[in-house]
Amino acid sequence: MVAAIAIAVPSVVAIPVAAARMSSSAIIRLPAQLFIEAFRCTPLLVQLLWFYFALPALTGFTMSAVASGVLALCLNMTAYLSESYRAGLQSVPKEQLEAARILQLSPFDILIRIMVPQALRQQIPNILSLDIQLFKDSSLVSVIGVTEMTFQANVLSSATYRPLEVFTVLGLMYFMIAFPASLIVSWLERRGLTRSRRSGRRTSATSVASPTEKIRLVQDS
Repeated sequence: MVAAIAIAVPSVVAIPVAAARMSSSAIIRLPAQLFIEAFRCTPLLVQLLWFYFALPALTGFTMSAVASGVLALCLNMTAYLSESYRAGLQSVPKEQLEAARILQLSPFDILIRIMVPQALRQQIPNILSLDIQLFKDSSLVSVIGVTEMTFQANVLSSATYRPLEVFTVLGLMYFMIAFPASLIVSWLERRGLTRSRRSGRRTSATSVASPTEKIRLVQDS
């Protein structure tokens, strides 16, 4: 449950963060950049402990262990995912953006209808890799008392004095979930490489096309 929430929420929230990071306005760009760097440059374990112990001391607002863990994981994932989105958004060919402006599309329409679909399609392997990493990192919430798989395994190991059997089974449980997802990522990477070669030839054709032909190519895509 913790991993599912921490994967689903940032998948949406990271899009406006990535757009803010790319903004030409320093007032919008700098807070987004500060947020991203703060969570990328500090350990996830420290973030979990800070939200569970330090944030209540700072604000006087107490959260449960589950809420603190989910919040820390969501913010951490948002920071990494927004950078992945930004890389995808910046890879959209400028010719398509020029053609979209000729069609008098608004900046919001350009972002949602042209940039985001292509960025997501290109970054799917990287996004899934981040999801797998977060699924494994979700075991860290056990240190603040969240009774997830690792916490339960630790309790069972202490009660039965069989750490070898318990933690071996725990590792196999994580492996059985993460390994198939890793195979999907590898397949998508190979498929994406094939598509990038095809799109590279199409982009070359677009770069020498007239404005009318560029509009037609954007509409076809």
